[in-house]
Amino acid sequence: LVDNEMEDVIRQLEHQISRLAGVLSLEKMITASGGKIFAANGEKADFQTTLKKCKEVGGSIATPRNPGENDAILYFVKKFNAYAYLGIKESLIPSNFQFLDGTQLSYTNWHLSEPSGKGEE
Repeated sequence: LVDNEMEDVIRQLEHQISRLAGVLSLEKMITASGGKIFAANGEKADFQTTLKKCKEVGGSIATPRNPGENDAILYFVKKFNAYAYLGIKESLIPSNFQFLDGTQLSYTNWHLSEPSGKGEE
């Protein structure tokens, strides 16, 4: 009986999550790529505030790891007509970037002559 009750609760939660995701998709507040969900609210903030907000909701700042994820981030850049922070940083070696946890990038899509450090990468 406990297993059946647990399965019912899980089904109800899955249904609620699905409905919420549907509403957020209709409101164009989320997009998905490769099993990941990307979300933005359009508010402007500095990098540290953005990082903190992402952690507060159980997520992380976006880190594009392939063209599809890059496009998901670009969707919000275009929607809000604003730059997006990414979960990468410059390493101790100038012009060499890495993920925030220190691992090397496996995907980049910089414009020609970027990153230049001028904020328009």
